Amino acid sequence: MAEINVIKTKIDGLVIIEPSVFGDHRGYFMETYNKNDMAEAGLTMEFVQDNQSASTKGVLRGLHFQKTRPQGKLVHVSLGSVFDVAVDIRPGSPSFGQWYGVELTQDNQWQLWVPPGLAHGFVVTSEYAHFHYKCTEYYCPQDEGAIRWNDPDLGVVWPVECPVLSQKDAVAPSWREFQASLGTR
Repeated sequence: MAEINVIKTKIDGLVIIEPSVFGDHRGYFMETYNKNDMAEAGLTMEFVQDNQSASTKGVLRGLHFQKTRPQGKLVHVSLGSVFDVAVDIRPGSPSFGQWYGVELTQDNQWQLWVPPGLAHGFVVTSEYAHFHYKCTEYYCPQDEGAIRWNDPDLGVVWPVECPVLSQKDAVAPSWREFQASLGTR
C-alpha cells in the first residue's frame, strides 16, 4: 500500500495530498486514488464522476460551484501546471469568504481535496495543462453557480492579469451578489 501525506490548509476540510511517487530511469508510477489510503488518512469521500480538461496558458476556469448539490472534488494535474484556488462559500463556516491557492504541477504531483461547499477554479500557468478531477456529485447544469474570478472583495491573488475566460465566467456575479443571494452580508 502506498503512503500519502495530508497537509491541512487554513480552510476546514481543504487539504493538499502528497501521494507516493515511484520513479526510475523509465519514468514514474503513482496511485492517483486509493480508497483504503484515503480512509486511513481520514478522507472518506465517494466519487460518482471523473472529469478531465485540457487548456492552454492563461485559461482560467472558475470560480464554480453547485448550489443545492455541492460537489467535492479531488483534483490534480498530469501535464503542465495550474494555480488552483478554492473559496469557502459555506455560510456559518469560520473561514467563510476566505480563499486558498496552491500550484499543482506534473512535477509535484500534488492533489487538492476540495470539499463540498467550496467554489473552485484554476488558471493554467504552463503552455498546456491536463487537469483531472473526481467528483462526489454529478454535474447538474441547472444547479451551477459562479463567482467573479477577480472580485476585489475576495482578493484572490491570481498569477495572471488578463486570463482567457468563458463568457459565463466573464459575467459571473460578484462576491457581494453571491452573499445577497444567501441573505448574508
